[in-house]
Amino acid sequence: MSDATADADDLGTLYVVGIGPGLPHAMTQRAKDVIETADCVVASTLYQEFLRRDGTLPPESAEVEDDPDAATDGGTATDDGATAGSESGTLLERPSGAWQTLVRSSMGRQVELAREAFERVRAGEDVAHVSGGDPNVYGKSDLLFTMAEAEEAYDVPIEVVPGVTAALGGAANLGAPLSNDFCTVSLSDKWRGWEEIEEKLRAAAISGFVIVLYNCWRDYERAIAVIREERADDVPVGIVNDTGRGDAGRNLDDETYTITTLGEATDHDDEVGGMGTSILVGNAETAVWENDRGKHLVTPRGGRDVDDF
Repeated sequence: MSDATADADDLGTLYVVGIGPGLPHAMTQRAKDVIETADCVVASTLYQEFLRRDGTLPPESAEVEDDPDAATDGGTATDDGATAGSESGTLLERPSGAWQTLVRSSMGRQVELAREAFERVRAGEDVAHVSGGDPNVYGKSDLLFTMAEAEEAYDVPIEVVPGVTAALGGAANLGAPLSNDFCTVSLSDKWRGWEEIEEKLRAAAISGFVIVLYNCWRDYERAIAVIREERADDVPVGIVNDTGRGDAGRNLDDETYTITTLGEATDHDDEVGGMGTSILVGNAETAVWENDRGKHLVTPRGGRDVDDF
């Protein structure tokens, strides 16, 4: 903990902000407001690009100079006070005239960025730490709370601003596949072994949950094979790429939706393009419903029909 902990009234707030798919139209108003008014925004290059589309973040042309405070973090000060070669932030001028520091987030700097955020909050700044989707669904909220514990940052206020996660965004575009019990399972084995992932997949399949798979670029064929051992091959499946991103996606063909079956899911390998892919596996009650606009997935709640209403 810092030697001189700020009085509570002098502290800012660390916001962990879920921005859903990332494009402004799919963000909550709360997320947009927090980002627009924060003293410092921490966001990846991709999310910076998205947030500039409607002015949630100022354009690159609004740059004033590199953040002068960054000189204390190892950068080299230039003659005009800017900091060359530092990743600690770029100072931008918002349309209101207020200044805002923009810090680039990257996978290898998360611990460093968390520490910097704590110190900014102690200095009275509001910090918006941007997370795709929802911060509590494989996002950044646990990292920042874990870091707060490790750094004894008990004085730092932390608020999580929810966003639309891929399971919900994708389901909305597929129809109504999550209207009954469902679960999500990440296929990433970075922090846990495949045995644990397989155990969860099998339990979910046996229990009848609709299952939404995240991080499908890792062993999705293996995951489908496990589910097929416990679930019929004719169960409907939806493969979703870059939901809510339209032509701004980072996968193969931007935003796409494919309806297939569990038995044929791995025949669509060319549609599982990367981190923006999620796969929704229906249960015995999930059905394909078609109207004049196309096919949809529907999972009735408890198997109810019109008479139950």
